[in-house]
Parts: sequence; structure tokens; C-alpha cells
Amino acid sequence: MRGRVLSGTGGVWRVYTDADNTIDASLRGRLKQDENGLKLAVGDEVVLEPDDRGTAWSIIEILPRKSRLARRAPGGQYGERVLAVNVDQVIIVFAAAKPEPHPRMLDRFLVIAEGNDLPARVVVNKAELVEDVTLRATFAVYERAGYDVHYTSVKTNRGLDELRSALDGRVSVLTGPSGVGKSSLLNTLYPGLNLRVGEISESVNKGRHTTVGASLHPLPGGSFVVDTPRLREVGMWAQPSDELEQCFREFRQFLGNCRFGDCQHESEPGCAILEAVKRGDITTVRFESFLKLRGELADAEQR
Repeated sequence: MRGRVLSGTGGVWRVYTDADNTIDASLRGRLKQDENGLKLAVGDEVVLEPDDRGTAWSIIEILPRKSRLARRAPGGQYGERVLAVNVDQVIIVFAAAKPEPHPRMLDRFLVIAEGNDLPARVVVNKAELVEDVTLRATFAVYERAGYDVHYTSVKTNRGLDELRSALDGRVSVLTGPSGVGKSSLLNTLYPGLNLRVGEISESVNKGRHTTVGASLHPLPGGSFVVDTPRLREVGMWAQPSDELEQCFREFRQFLGNCRFGDCQHESEPGCAILEAVKRGDITTVRFESFLKLRGELADAEQR
């Protein structure tokens, strides 16, 4: 029997087989020691086999993946952490306020999505907390860069139908920093999910963690959504510093037009990127974010 991994804890994995059936299964011994280092992840399509009595199930095969979303392991650890696989798009949720949005962190999320070759959308939740003119001015840079930006509010139902349409028929990963209202948003879009909703800590203006690990949720119409843990740090993994410009959408049309083939886009004469910044085709804030992130990657490569 084939199925899709919804979540896992303590060596037991919940596997979705169809709309009326979810099976708890363990990983077959030989898969635990896969010579290629492949580890089972949320979203994996697998083959299941029952024991002789038909009462216990094992995962005997992990089917080829079509995509993956990974980031650097948190807490200073070395290596990567795969958040989910076989996904179609990344939905990055920030709040208009409480907590305040940080564009540099949003840029990190977008780079991770681009580095994993996954299309991304930006959702600005709690839109009722900020005047619309101010809100759109803050996030206009991402619309100019070519991203779809959704302004949503659970309290006023703003933008919910459009966002639901963007999720229909796809496997989507919802990610973002703590306290932005991802779970509340999903619960409102899809009554019956009943995801745990955290509270905002007023003292530090950061959300308390409520999601321990990523989990895949079946939605009406054959769609799925992956709810990820709230992330306090966002690290890029295996992204070469000299290829980072490829992860900034608005840079791509100018790449290859610099006077020097090894242009670092810092102070070189004839740099197409610097000229685009001067003209306003690339915003200063995104360019500065690019330089900062590339510096971090270069430092990591040296270490």
C-alpha cells in the first residue's frame, strides 16, 4: 500500500493512505541505515507492508522525491534539516505587527525557498493592525521583485478567499517566525484542523513555540498543507556564496551583463547590479540584504 507521511515522533510515523484512513507505521530496519543517508521526512511518499497478522505496518520503501525544503540545522549544529519534501510552494507568513516584521528575516526565508527551487508567496497576516498605505509601502519591495503578496486578517476575513485559492490543489509549506498567526490562519481557512494556537509574549514580542515538528495536513479537494515549527533562527545550508544572486529574483535579468565575469557586485566598474540599484530597478534594502547574507555564507564556507 502507498501512502504519504503526515508526521512522526518516537519512531512511529503517521501515514495518510486515503481520505478515510491514516496508519501508524514504523520504519523497516534497513531503511534506518540507508547507505545514502536518506532520512524519512514529512511529505515523503512511501510503500507500506503489514505484518503476518495484519495488525502492524512497516514502511519498506521511500519513493523518489520531486522536491525538498531544507535549511541549516538550528542551534549552531552542522548540517541541514529537511523541513518537508514533495511540496509545490512555500508560503511565508509574517505579521503586519505584533510581532513587528523584519524584512531581513523575510529575505532569508525567500532565499531558502529559491535555493530549494520552490516558488514562494508572502502572506502579511494581522493586516487590521496597520493602516493599508503603510502596510503596502512596507511590502511593496517584494511585489516589485515578482512575488505574490497576500494581505490577510482573521478578524476581518480580509484576503482569505484569495489565499485559499492559492492553496487549492497544491502541497504547500507554511512557514514564518514565531507569533505571526499561522495556526489561526489555517484554522480559519479550514475549520476542523484545530491546530494549537500560541500566544504572543508581550514582554519580548515573540511568539511562544506551539508546533514541535512539521506536520502535513490533508485539506479538502486533495490539497495538503505543511505546518512547520515557529522558527527563531533561519539558516541557509549548502547555498554557495558566489551563487546567492540567483536567489534574488529581481537580480536575474541583470546577471551576465557585468563588465567582469567574476564581478562581486560591490564596487566593480561596469557592474550591472550596481547600476540597477542606482536606477532604482533594484531597491537599496534588498541589495544591502544580499550583501549581508552573502557575507554570512562566505564566513560559513571558511569555517
